[in-house]
Amino acid sequence: MSETEEKKGWFKRLTAGLKKSSNAISSGVTGIFTKRKLDDETLEELEDLLITTDLGVSVASRLTETLAKDRYDKEISDEEVKQVLADEVTKILEPVAKPLLPNAENRPHIILMAGVNGAGKTTTIGKLAKKFRDEGKSVMMAAGDTFRAAAVEQLQVWGKRVGVPVITKELGTDAAALAFEAVDRAIRDNIDILLIDTAGRLQNRNELMDELAKVVRVIGKKVPNAPHDTVIVLDATTGQNAVHQVEVFQKIANISGIVMTKLDGSARGGVLVACAEKFGLPVHAIGVGESIEDLQPFKADEFAKALVGVAEST
Repeated sequence: MSETEEKKGWFKRLTAGLKKSSNAISSGVTGIFTKRKLDDETLEELEDLLITTDLGVSVASRLTETLAKDRYDKEISDEEVKQVLADEVTKILEPVAKPLLPNAENRPHIILMAGVNGAGKTTTIGKLAKKFRDEGKSVMMAAGDTFRAAAVEQLQVWGKRVGVPVITKELGTDAAALAFEAVDRAIRDNIDILLIDTAGRLQNRNELMDELAKVVRVIGKKVPNAPHDTVIVLDATTGQNAVHQVEVFQKIANISGIVMTKLDGSARGGVLVACAEKFGLPVHAIGVGESIEDLQPFKADEFAKALVGVAEST
């Protein structure tokens, strides 16, 4: 398959995955702007629409202000509005669209994965391990969610599937002790990349958040300046709650980047734009399905077009 065909195939999957979100935005815009001028009433309706599709208050007001700047009191078509929205969303997203690039000077390059249960964290780790293996790097995974047998087993299944060793300990083991052992092993085995899973802690469970802080400290003691990346995995279907999750995890674990999953699951894909605008953290990858190829590096313009319902130019 050529690169162009592959790109088109991914855009198709992305568009299909974001269909619920783009339908909500697209049909809403069409409903507001059929043969109408851009006035206070239409702007207010548009702002309300953008807030209800999880782009957040700040992004919604920014987009409507941009639209009003040159076009206030003029006739405007729904297609023009969508194009302006896509362009503005691209401007918000472009600065944060950064792939997860391990530094070859770190050996191992340690990536800590954080996020609440059910966000797709363990699956994302498996998919990243495969991606790095395919790039010719040696990879190790650590099952740091030591309280859930299912999470440990899931990581072991991924390990077998992609040919990557998985460090595990008995259920209920101190997660920081497991992280320490994994780092030790990765150094000894001269591993390029170590991916460490953590318990899907709920941000209101203080003892679990304390445990995450301890994992971060222990890794830093073993390897100065590590973890080198601390990536939060967010579930798009949680909407604005994803913004709150970043805030809480940021305080505990100094989040360095975002992966957003389940963009195919609901009409709440706009929350990625809200997170980008509020935190400015790199968005490394997005997931629009279960299969390995459904996790892809994040591209701002593709996402903006798919979200708003603007066709990709050939």
